[in-house]
Amino acid sequence: MKKGLTANQIKYIVIIAMLVDHIAWLFVPFYSLAGQAMHFVGRLTGPTMAVLLADGYRHTKDVNRYTVRLAVFALISWPCYCLMDYGTLALEFSVIYTLLLALLSIRVYDSKMNVVLKVVLIGIIIWLSGWGDWAYFDIIFALSAHIWHDDEKTRWTVYILICMVDIFMTAGLIVSYGQPVYYASCELGTLLVAPMFMYLYNGERGSKNAFHKWFFYVFYPLHMLVLWVIAYRPL
Repeated sequence: MKKGLTANQIKYIVIIAMLVDHIAWLFVPFYSLAGQAMHFVGRLTGPTMAVLLADGYRHTKDVNRYTVRLAVFALISWPCYCLMDYGTLALEFSVIYTLLLALLSIRVYDSKMNVVLKVVLIGIIIWLSGWGDWAYFDIIFALSAHIWHDDEKTRWTVYILICMVDIFMTAGLIVSYGQPVYYASCELGTLLVAPMFMYLYNGERGSKNAFHKWFFYVFYPLHMLVLWVIAYRPL
């Protein structure tokens, strides 16, 4: 076996990072040092899942089943995400919804339709992601990871440029609310994804045990329900 981390191992790392991030949203003030540190760790998750999705698309045996699976769990996760984030149902969707759109955008990119239609459809998909967690950026992360899959230098140069856009946009938004710019420091966590893949990822999926395939799909909605119960339904 090659040295380094498999896709499964990276996935578990970012699942833990996601849990830390969600705990922070519910129980730790965003502008506190602890809050910024926890969200910094949490910024690993969204981009990493987008990159792994792009890699998974290239290796899946049945992209239609992959698409349906994401759609089903996006629907299952919707009420759990809303309850955790808002305490009630809302027209907001989880990152699985955004990853589903990212997969659709890759499928459009690889289709045989004409370029203009591809651009229009991908534009619509990016717009639709506005109702999801990691809106817009997870679509772009996944698409760029797919397009430059065989050119690692370009792949991660583009990734870092996208991250910088995200960081500056977040900083501008925070300043517009009259808050210090360093409150956007947690966004710098997205930059850790590039070295993690470049220097730690060995390019292998890891064990094909079904547990690894289904763990995230089960853990994702379940942990949000547990956090909702703790935050909004204290015993």
